[in-house]
Amino acid sequence: MSSINTKMKAEKRAMDKNDQELIQRTIDEGIETAWDRLEKQLPQCGYGSLGVCCNRCLMGPCRIDPFEDEGPTKGVCGADADLIVARNYMADLACGAASHSDHGREVVEVLLATAEGKSDGYKIKDTEKLNSVAKEYGIEINGRNKEDVAKDVATKMLEEFGTLKNSIQFMKRAPEKTQKMWVDAGIMPRGIDREIVDAMHRVHMGVGADYKNIILHCSKTSLSDGWGGSMMATECGDILFGTPEPLESTMNLAVLSKDKVNITLHGHNPVLSEMVLEAVKDPDLKKLAIEKGAKGINLVGVCCTGNELLMRHGIPLAGPMLDQELIIATGAVEADIVDYQCVFPSIVSTAKCFHTKIITTSEKMKIPGGIYKEFKSESAFTTAKEIVKIAIENYPNRNHERVQIPEKPMKVVVGFSEESIRKMLGGSYKPLIDAIVSGKIKGAVGVVGCTNPKVKQDYGNITLEKELIKRNILVLATGCGAIGGGKAGLMLPEAAELAGDGLKSVCKALGIPPLLHMGSCVENARILIMAANIAKELGVGIEDLPLAGASPELYSEKGFSIAQYFASSGIFTVSGVPLKIFGSQNVTDFMTDEMENYVGATLAVEPDPVKAADLIEAVIEKKRKKLGI
Repeated sequence: MSSINTKMKAEKRAMDKNDQELIQRTIDEGIETAWDRLEKQLPQCGYGSLGVCCNRCLMGPCRIDPFEDEGPTKGVCGADADLIVARNYMADLACGAASHSDHGREVVEVLLATAEGKSDGYKIKDTEKLNSVAKEYGIEINGRNKEDVAKDVATKMLEEFGTLKNSIQFMKRAPEKTQKMWVDAGIMPRGIDREIVDAMHRVHMGVGADYKNIILHCSKTSLSDGWGGSMMATECGDILFGTPEPLESTMNLAVLSKDKVNITLHGHNPVLSEMVLEAVKDPDLKKLAIEKGAKGINLVGVCCTGNELLMRHGIPLAGPMLDQELIIATGAVEADIVDYQCVFPSIVSTAKCFHTKIITTSEKMKIPGGIYKEFKSESAFTTAKEIVKIAIENYPNRNHERVQIPEKPMKVVVGFSEESIRKMLGGSYKPLIDAIVSGKIKGAVGVVGCTNPKVKQDYGNITLEKELIKRNILVLATGCGAIGGGKAGLMLPEAAELAGDGLKSVCKALGIPPLLHMGSCVENARILIMAANIAKELGVGIEDLPLAGASPELYSEKGFSIAQYFASSGIFTVSGVPLKIFGSQNVTDFMTDEMENYVGATLAVEPDPVKAADLIEAVIEKKRKKLGI
């Protein structure tokens, strides 16, 4: 393939020039990436895309063609398209809710181990947040040390995964009006694992048969994630590692170093990355890096682990999920350390083209060909040092002639936790509410989620974010959806120049970007908390606020849960990638229209980010009119 054709192909795959540079390299050198594998899959199965392929039991697989009158209209068991689509959607959503909530459970378990003095290297860093959460649980804090309080908090949270307590404390953070809506709809969660297990029971052949009942339980399951497992992950992460405050850093592939040991941290759980961050400070390891010919150690983040490191510590972030193979393809990474979620099994093959070592750390996620170093809280710091040592000792194996690192890192301003935003506003959301009432800011949108090779990388995220801020709509971004905006310069105060006059004036007055980075995808909980607190100040429900959610480049089952719990919290939510529901007109109509009768919001699918902005703006204007503003 000619260099011109290679360049054109790279430009079709990603917006970012640095990404394009490395994509071109992978094409020229025959290094397979997700984009190549997608091309080999085309055309993808239409039945699967529409959600009408059922593989739930050994009487199948069954499939229904919604476009052919003469084809089968029911599976062997009698399930029609409505039921098959609803069951498939719930199975995907339950997997996503389990993934985020199990992540949350692990962080809670580390908090408990730290409180009991059984962890290695962890400390309770935010006592103020610990005490605040303890009060919510009715735990006494006066005259007690922080470890005893933390033990009680962690224990109370762990009880909420099953049925011992039969309720989730953080659901009470929502306004009473929203809580009543959940109770009336029958979707108030009883426990985190309880609802996920219930969901998987319902999709078994011969159990759930009413598509509406199934979709409503999807709401119940997703709420147990958003207001349960994910919120626990966020709050306990802040207690252990510190609540983010605004800070400056850099982002994109250029954050890798040509003359330092590069260690990338990829995945989702900060329990691992925080200890590696401590390990690279070790004087003996710093000395070893110099002895091996490096000028130091350069730690960078990838995907959502990267978002957490960026938020709390300003550690540079190399890129989103789809960049993971490109990062290795720079030839400059000594070790890629992964925990779980959004990690391609293919990275071991990519690493074989260079000197990079892939180190897996979770019993849940082992990759053949990688080095497995099990990471447990009781030996965390020791294991982290061992992992860093492996990376340092690999530095002499780097082929410097094959290193290709782009030259221009992008500056970003990040660290906008719910607490830091409220503090910036003087301790109350009144200034923000006043700006919304006056029309300077029309509303806010959470742009969250993924990157997907079906969409030109970052195009959906960046285009939607620019459209929204141009229309005086504040953007709150998390996950890989946030990284695209960061790489495009939208996380700088100067980006206010791209905003409408009203939003621009607010951003300039506060010295903030029009896109606020609020962390990893599990930290969507920060957006929910912010929405709840604003609603309570106004005396309304979340469903009444001029808010929306969007995932322009959705790929993950976790994204199904996120979209559902946003909508189930009363927040209109748009996916830029078609959900696998279009094989059933009834399910589609229920989720995009009738669901509003139960939760005050719906889901929508719109691949065109400009048209998605139109949909969002229309809903925001409708909510403003209903509020009389």
